[in-house]
Amino acid sequence: MSNCFGFPCSGDYYRQGNSGMQPVYPAGTLMPAYPSMQSLPMYPAAPIGTTLPTGLPAGANVTPPPPVVPVEAEVAPQTVQDVLYTPGYLKTQIGRRVKVEFLIGTDMLTDRDGTLMAVGASYIILREAETDDLLLCDLYSIKFVRFYY
Repeated sequence: MSNCFGFPCSGDYYRQGNSGMQPVYPAGTLMPAYPSMQSLPMYPAAPIGTTLPTGLPAGANVTPPPPVVPVEAEVAPQTVQDVLYTPGYLKTQIGRRVKVEFLIGTDMLTDRDGTLMAVGASYIILREAETDDLLLCDLYSIKFVRFYY
C-alpha cells in the first residue's frame, strides 16, 4: 500500500489496524477535523422541550427580575453618624481646635494638639498647628478629647 498524506491509498475504505477499524481516505482527500461518529460515546438523548435550564417547564411564563437600582451614596454605619457614639460626636466638632490624649500600651498617655479635620469609622485626622501637617490618629486608643472654644 502506498501512503498518501499519512493515510493508506488503497481501494479499501476501512483497514484493520492494531486499534480496530480505521477509515482509509482516498488519495487527495483530507481527514475531517472532527472525530468520526464511531469514536464518540453514545449517550441517551434527553427529551426536547420538556424543561428549561432553570428547571421550569417549557412554555412557562417567566417574569424577569426587577432592575437593579444603583445606590447613589453609600450610607455610613450608625456608629459613625449617631452622636451617642464617639465618631458621631467628633464629626459635629470638625474644624474645632482640640487636644487629644491617647493611651499607648497599658500605662502610657500621649497627647496631640491640632484642628480636627475629619472623622472616619476608626480614625480621626488632625492638622497640627506648628507644622500644618495632617496626622491620622487611631480612634480606639483615644481616652480624652479637649475642645477649645
